[in-house]
Amino acid sequence: MPLHPIARTLDARGGVASIAELRRWYSAREIARAVADGHVLRDAPGHYALASADEALRAARRMRAVVVTRSAAAFYGWRLKIQPPRPEIAVPRGRKVSAGDRQRHAVSWRALPPEALRGAHVTTPVRTVVDCALVLPFDEALAVADSALRSGSVASQQLREAAQDVKRAGRRRALRVAEHADHRAENPFESVVRAISLDVAGLRLQPQVALRSAGRVIHPDLVDTDLGIAVEADSYEYHTTRQQIDVDCHRYTELGLGGWLVLRVSYQQAMRRQGWVRSTFERAVEYRRSTPFRAGAPG
Repeated sequence: MPLHPIARTLDARGGVASIAELRRWYSAREIARAVADGHVLRDAPGHYALASADEALRAARRMRAVVVTRSAAAFYGWRLKIQPPRPEIAVPRGRKVSAGDRQRHAVSWRALPPEALRGAHVTTPVRTVVDCALVLPFDEALAVADSALRSGSVASQQLREAAQDVKRAGRRRALRVAEHADHRAENPFESVVRAISLDVAGLRLQPQVALRSAGRVIHPDLVDTDLGIAVEADSYEYHTTRQQIDVDCHRYTELGLGGWLVLRVSYQQAMRRQGWVRSTFERAVEYRRSTPFRAGAPG
C-alpha cells in the first residue's frame, strides 16, 4: 500500500519531523487526521515520527524480544537514510519463532547482555549505533551515528570506546563509523554525501563549517577548506520555501565569487547514483590540483 503523503514526507526527512517542518506542506487538520488514522505517530509534543518505531516496540513486547538496529534507532527518534521495511527485533538463541512472525518481522537470534539493553525491549543508544555499524552499509550506518551524536544520546568518546570493544571480526567497520561520525551533520542526506566523499583520496569534507563572505557568515553543507570545494546537498524536502531558495542563491553566488568550487548533489543522485557522485568528487580534486584554491571572497 502506498505511503500516506505525510508519512512519505517523514520518510524523506529520515523518519521524524517537528510540527513546524510538517506545517510547511500540511494543515494542522491534515496532520491530526494522519495521526488519528495511524499513518504517523505523535511521539512528543510538537514532534512526529513514522508509526514503524511503535510497531517494532509492540512486536518486541508481544514476543519477549528486543528492538534492534534501525528499528531501535527509529525508537530513539534518530533520522535514518532508509526506514526498515519490517520491524527489526532480536530474540535469544534457541528461541522458536513462528513462521508468521518471521514473515512480518526481521528476526535475528543473539545473546544480549543486560548492559546492552535500555529497559527490557530495546538496545541502548550506543549499542544501537555499534550494531548498525556492523550490519549496515557504511553510508547508512554513518547517518545513524551522526543522528545519534546530534541528538545527544551518544557521545563521540563513548562511541569510540564501544567500537574498540567490538570483537575482531567487525571492529574495523565499527571503528570507521565511530571515527567519522559528526554531530554537525544536519540530516541523513548530508551524511550519505559525506560518506561517499570519504572514499575519495585527498578530499576531506566537513559539515556546516562557518565561512565569512561579504560581511555575512554562511554555512555550506560540506566544505574542504584546504581545496576550496563546497558541496551542497539539494533536495525538494529541504530547499522548497522562498526564503530557503533566497538563502541558497546568496550562498552559491558568494561562494563562487570567493573562488570556491561549488558542487551540487541531488537527493536521488546521493541515494541512487553514488558512483557518479564519487566520480564528480574525484574530478573536483583533480581540478584543484591543477587550479589551486585562492580564497578571495568579497567583503
